[in-house]
Amino acid sequence: MRQRAWLVALATVAGAVLTARLGLWQLDRAAQKSALQAQLEARGHLPPIDSVAALAATAEAAQAQHQRQARLAGRWSAAHTVYLDNRPMNGHAGFYVLTPLLLGDGSAVLVQRGWMARDFQDRGRVVPVPTPDGEVLVHGRIAPPPARLYEFAADEGGRIRQNLDLDGFTRETGLALRPLSLLQTEAPAGADDGLQRDWPAPALGMAKNQAYAAQWFALSALMVALYVWYQVVQPRRRARN
Repeated sequence: MRQRAWLVALATVAGAVLTARLGLWQLDRAAQKSALQAQLEARGHLPPIDSVAALAATAEAAQAQHQRQARLAGRWSAAHTVYLDNRPMNGHAGFYVLTPLLLGDGSAVLVQRGWMARDFQDRGRVVPVPTPDGEVLVHGRIAPPPARLYEFAADEGGRIRQNLDLDGFTRETGLALRPLSLLQTEAPAGADDGLQRDWPAPALGMAKNQAYAAQWFALSALMVALYVWYQVVQPRRRARN
């Protein structure tokens, strides 16, 4: 009987310690994400990148520029415009419109120009976005390439597609695309292309980690409470009776 009591006590202590440690780990993850969020917000207040030479050319350098403002001059490669399907904005279904911007040094950057609504009567119909031929100045925010969505079948390419892999798009177009994208934040000067640009702020999921931490701490406290109730309180009550 005494051996069983010791085993129950050890199991309770081990479980309570383990779940408490998991809760602390989740809080640590939340703190790391919070620090990263603050870093990203601070980058948004840095002076805009306004030269091709200052724009990241490697994936490692691109990560250090995410959320930086940028003003880039170039020419649209309208023939390579792509419409990413199933991309909602403000609760409405539609497309992200993507067009490469050809830069002065021969490289290019993929610009997420904005969002347009879907034609629900003809799923394959898209309204051509006004795209000037001459040099343009694009204002935007540096970001990773568009997030991938789940695909039920292999993406066959074309104007309308579910996802866009930057390396694959580089091979497809023959353009020297930089390892990043630019979220266009302003309409072209003197023209309205009809696109919406209410880009969501990057969500790092701190609240989810904090919720997980609360669950682990609650489970740890429950283990201790159950042990005290069944192994301490109840036996004493029975002994009095």
